[in-house]
Amino acid sequence: MQQHDRGILIVISGPSGAGKGTICKALVEKNENLFISVSATTRNPRVGEVEGINYYFISREEFLKRVENDDFLEWAEVYGNYYGTPKSTVDQMLDQGINVILEIDIQGALKVKENAKDGVFVFILPPSMEELKQRIIKRGSETQESLMTRFKSAYQEINYVSKYNYAVVNDTVEEAVMKIESIILAEKCRVDRIKETIIESKEGLIHEQLYD
Repeated sequence: MQQHDRGILIVISGPSGAGKGTICKALVEKNENLFISVSATTRNPRVGEVEGINYYFISREEFLKRVENDDFLEWAEVYGNYYGTPKSTVDQMLDQGINVILEIDIQGALKVKENAKDGVFVFILPPSMEELKQRIIKRGSETQESLMTRFKSAYQEINYVSKYNYAVVNDTVEEAVMKIESIILAEKCRVDRIKETIIESKEGLIHEQLYD
């Protein structure tokens, strides 16, 4: 397969409440050539979660075996459970020319950056910290203590924006989706992604000059 036919890996991160999940869902619904990578986890399924759609649910032993085999693009232990992004699924999709979205935390994104040099890293920002606070409050699932913890964490996470290629402010989901679509389109036109197309064009021109 030629390199310019390969899909693009898009890694999306941002603080809790910035709207990452909503944006990713809207992107996939609007674009047929986009796939959200499904993570593997050792935690038990929650009510309504479906195997292969929400997560791949595997045993702790199986997860650690896969870690030893270097089967994950990134992995981490969170609150006693393991989470990881399977390499094989992502590579299969990319090889088929499908663009793959990884919606993961900053720690995971930085690990992916070490292993996927051609990945595109997008940081989702809230319009303001006050708006972020209001979005978290509206969820209605936070105590005052956990709200402050999340808010302090968000301040710290925003400091990592310089590690990313792009920053998208989520004023509205529609605008954020449009911006990310534009990023993907621009990335498809990057010279280092379409070297073979350029070579083919040059060879075609030479052929025309010789035999025209």
